[in-house]
Amino acid sequence: MAILERHDKGAVTRLVMNAPERLNALSDEMLAGLHASLDEIANDRSVRAVIISGNGKAFCAGHDLKQMTAGREAEDGGRAYFKDLFDRCAAMMARVQSMPQPVIAQVHGIATAAGCQLVATCDMAIAAQGTKFGVNGVNIGLFCSTPMVALSRSIGRKQAFEMLTTGAFIESERAETLGLINRVVAHETLENETMALADTVASKLGTAVKIGKEAFYSQVEMNVADAYAYTGDVMVENMLDRDTSEGIAAFLEKRDPTWEQ
Repeated sequence: MAILERHDKGAVTRLVMNAPERLNALSDEMLAGLHASLDEIANDRSVRAVIISGNGKAFCAGHDLKQMTAGREAEDGGRAYFKDLFDRCAAMMARVQSMPQPVIAQVHGIATAAGCQLVATCDMAIAAQGTKFGVNGVNIGLFCSTPMVALSRSIGRKQAFEMLTTGAFIESERAETLGLINRVVAHETLENETMALADTVASKLGTAVKIGKEAFYSQVEMNVADAYAYTGDVMVENMLDRDTSEGIAAFLEKRDPTWEQ
């Protein structure tokens, strides 16, 4: 049984975490599978949007605590393993945002610790009613410091700090209000709603979305003046693209564009 499934439908690729008995924990194997698949998809120009979901009753319960405990058996008490683990996880999360295609989390059940980090990292997220989100490591004495990076860049600081220090869950409706997810839908429509969003994104000019995604994450780290200067240059390059010229012409002529990419 593959720990990660890939399903392609048109220009949308779905990656399904398939370790339901472990609540799709981000084990060594899951991290490796996700990173390798994202690398492969990033270089596939036929893919315009990506969905990450999970089989079973949960989206993702975070790191695999059994594997982490086993890592303590090393002579250094696990220091090298833990450093490598968190570096590998950070690299996979960074890949989500560095790849050209938008990545959408399809969330149900629970998304905790590094699982909540994955939701916060994805470009967009849709969750089923009743889904619970948390960075609960503090409850077992492990502050969710790496999940904090994505969470604190996705929601307000005070709300993030409360979640991190109390270990409390928030419901999907609260997650939507805070901006952790885009919207809440009925559980039975979750897959269709997520696919509809992915199909909409996939219908756009791929080069424009690629340019825009890279610029989005670059400009948010800049001050306003630098961001305007940078994005102005980005728009110039975008305007010079052949397919962008065709898209504008088609709009003015009230017809569908004929794009090469």
